[in-house]
Amino acid sequence: MQGDYLIPDLTVPESPKLGKYGMLRRTFLREHRDGIYTGMLLNGTLNSHLEEVDQQAQKMLDDLTEQMKALNGVTEQLKAEDQMRWVQMMNSIRHSAEEVILNDLIYA
Repeated sequence: MQGDYLIPDLTVPESPKLGKYGMLRRTFLREHRDGIYTGMLLNGTLNSHLEEVDQQAQKMLDDLTEQMKALNGVTEQLKAEDQMRWVQMMNSIRHSAEEVILNDLIYA
């Protein structure tokens, strides 16, 4: 109560801890799947969905990177012998893994 007025005690909801992939998913839903985005926002499930997608994408990135490193023979020995070649291969692996994540998880 402030003078003659009743002022509600509002609190701001906690914002989700989103990384790169959660923000990409939110942007995709907002721009291309507006009905799903609005429905999830009204139900209150959007933030948990975005956090879950972000965690799944991060785990998928780690797993794919490790698998691709093993397939391509990227080792610590290569890193010690030829750093530039190792960096090139790791960048290529990371880019490939991110492309898979974007196609299968974010833009699906």
